[in-house]
Amino acid sequence: MTGTQPKHGIIPWPPVIYVVAIALSVVLGMLYPLPWIGGIFGDILVGAGWVALFGVAALWVTAIRTMVRAKTTLNPNAEPDHLVTSGPFGITRNPMYLANTLLLIGVSFITGIAWFLLFAFLAAFATQKLAIEKEERMLAAKFGKKYRDYSKRVRRWI
Repeated sequence: MTGTQPKHGIIPWPPVIYVVAIALSVVLGMLYPLPWIGGIFGDILVGAGWVALFGVAALWVTAIRTMVRAKTTLNPNAEPDHLVTSGPFGITRNPMYLANTLLLIGVSFITGIAWFLLFAFLAAFATQKLAIEKEERMLAAKFGKKYRDYSKRVRRWI
């Protein structure tokens, strides 16, 4: 990489952000529980939460498998060897980050801890600002037109 290309930092922000979001959700859920939806709608949300967790598992497994097959790094701080555009990367440019966000949303729906829902959106925003935007600049610098065409075709999140 040249000096003009963006470089990753030392801290792998996405995992750190989501672990902090989970920890804060649990602690705040115990100390300051927020009201949650009950009745039949609450039951529907529990079912939707389980569907979300199934989606999380599917995204994680397929994204990791796709990256391993492409022989590129799984490390969020490493420079990728190849631009992966198949599998879940054909639907979202960030399937792992989307899965992490869905994890918090699903847990919120299942447990009724509203803090998970709030922190899901805050974690997604922080991930975008601290990691995704830098990753996108790096991918554009490394893969050029191929990445720009891909980013026009596939949305950042969903």
